[in-house]
Amino acid sequence: MAKIILTHEVSGLGQAGDILEVKDGYARNYLVPRKLATPWTKGAEKQIVTMRRAVKSREMANVEDALAANEKLRATTVPVGAKAGAGGRLFGTVTSSDVAAAIKEVTGVEVDRRKVELPGRIKTTGPYTVQVHLHESVVTPVEINVVPA
Repeated sequence: MAKIILTHEVSGLGQAGDILEVKDGYARNYLVPRKLATPWTKGAEKQIVTMRRAVKSREMANVEDALAANEKLRATTVPVGAKAGAGGRLFGTVTSSDVAAAIKEVTGVEVDRRKVELPGRIKTTGPYTVQVHLHESVVTPVEINVVPA
């Protein structure tokens, strides 16, 4: 088991700054090369504690912004354009980047693509509901409508 410090949020594993023990191969072959984690050291742990304090101070100010964005997103259905063939089948899939860009274009709310949770693979046109993590305590469902572009 390898002891690591997450540098980014990893779905199903933890938040940035979490200290975890994972299997050696998972750390060596996936997390560290993608810069999602760093090997644990005492110095790195002190640095993470400092980063957590800075993140907490930023988050406190952003709760109000997240709640305002939550209201705006709940009231809007966001159209997402994608290349489609006969019968509404897409050429490829709709990604979280596509959804984040469409949300910004329609509502003006900037959302990180990593904070958009899709309900699986979107391969046909039609309405879908995605979850957007605006803040640690604010998760909002956003109605999207995939339309042929």
